[in-house]
Amino acid sequence: MRGWKCVPMITLCLLLAGCGATEETVDLRDHYHDMQGCSMEAAVSCDQDGLAWEAVLRCEYVPGEESTVEVLSPETIAGVRAVLDDTEWHLEYEDDSLNAGTVSEEDISPAMCLPRLMNALRDGWLLEENEESWNDIACTRITVDQSGSQDGKILSTVWLRQDDGTPLRGEIIADSEIILTAEFTSFAFYDTITGDAA
Repeated sequence: MRGWKCVPMITLCLLLAGCGATEETVDLRDHYHDMQGCSMEAAVSCDQDGLAWEAVLRCEYVPGEESTVEVLSPETIAGVRAVLDDTEWHLEYEDDSLNAGTVSEEDISPAMCLPRLMNALRDGWLLEENEESWNDIACTRITVDQSGSQDGKILSTVWLRQDDGTPLRGEIIADSEIILTAEFTSFAFYDTITGDAA
């Protein structure tokens, strides 16, 4: 009879193991889920249909509110800002405002790359998590799934530094193709910025 008492516990362990979420991953993602916001810069690139595009972007991300993305380079489009909220987004340049294009059937734009990666870390369904170095930096690699507005699968993969949990690299995959990559050059949570300022 003693052996039968172990069966429910073994089943529970197997179910939890199948979820893919380790305590370390949950802790890392808790920082993003609980944050007031973050400031980041990254080189974002898009290579689709033989056309390559790259820009350095600065993003002020505020969950559930308006976030902004500004182009720092190349010089030809520096100063262009994208303003995003939960329902729509538009570009601003000087006093002009215009709608902007997308790079997939799921309405994903390069301007949305950094906010989408943050949304994925906060709310995406965890598919994969493992330790993996990127450019000789020890990272935790996390892949999450987010359903697209057109019912397509959108996967986001982020390499988080193991020493402080900040992002080093990100990829967004739609229609089984990597459509956007981000190489982070700076990142700070708002509470960290406030603490440093104090």
